[in-house]
Amino acid sequence: MTIGTETAGTVGLGAVYCLLPEERVAVEDLPELDLLSDEELKFAEQAGIRTVGVFPDTEPTELAARACRELIAAHPATPDLVLHIGSRAPDVLIGSDAGKISHLAGVTGTFPFTIDGLGCAGSSAAWGLGRDLILGAPARQSVLITYGSRPTAAARVRRPVTVIGDGAFAMTLVRGGRPLLKAHRMEADSSFHDLFKVEYKDQPWSQWREECADNDRYSFELAMQSRTRLGPLVDQVLADAGVGKGDVATMLMQNVTASAFDFWHATLGVPVHPVCAAHLAELGHLGPMDVVLNLDRLLATGELNHGDHVLVISNSPVAAWTVTLWEV
Repeated sequence: MTIGTETAGTVGLGAVYCLLPEERVAVEDLPELDLLSDEELKFAEQAGIRTVGVFPDTEPTELAARACRELIAAHPATPDLVLHIGSRAPDVLIGSDAGKISHLAGVTGTFPFTIDGLGCAGSSAAWGLGRDLILGAPARQSVLITYGSRPTAAARVRRPVTVIGDGAFAMTLVRGGRPLLKAHRMEADSSFHDLFKVEYKDQPWSQWREECADNDRYSFELAMQSRTRLGPLVDQVLADAGVGKGDVATMLMQNVTASAFDFWHATLGVPVHPVCAAHLAELGHLGPMDVVLNLDRLLATGELNHGDHVLVISNSPVAAWTVTLWEV
């Protein structure tokens, strides 16, 4: 899927609210560590994560609804659509998490729906879809995107991927917003659809455990696929926008492990902004929220100038890849 860069009818960022817990738990103090294997313990120690943020006994939909309420309180407006990025595990089967969030947030008269199955790439995919939905109907002015991060079950250590923290965000895409969503592309390889899974039908929640079908396939085959896919995607997005790598002020990505930042800097030739590593160390991995938090905090520093370009990349264990170029 490709988004063009026409100047008429542009769409950009409206507002962002990131909800983060005050409580921090050191990775070495996580209650599950006594149950982990030596390999899992070593992974947790070397991921580059010191602490994770924790919201005790809270559903991800409730966190997302709270983020939406805070955003709307600060920027009163009724969005035309609510786009919820699916949680790692839905609150209930058959019900509507997107509907629950809209109800709890007091967003009435707005159509809610969920984008799911894309892992860490969900928020970037939502940017692209949200922009298309606004431009596809002249009457539409904004789309509200939201997500709540909580672990699938009790365990936060996801070897060989990351360590999960809690949080939520709400953001709007609006006509004429800044930064401008200048160009966007995404791809996927559906053969990786079942690389990770949780067997839940015959087990209580307390016994849910995420399983990787093949650690080597994740660590090597998917990593090589990501390198093969993201490099050309970056080149295509920059070509769509009519800019070169030298015109990119900085790059953001999801916060998974510290080694990933060095890997992508070396692979793409664009430095990853330090805000990503800082959030990883303090908060752990927040799923699709990572890139939203990183972009929001980067903009808040004031170090970027009008017209600067920020490249945002995402890749996920379900083999989805996205690249977005924002113009400040």
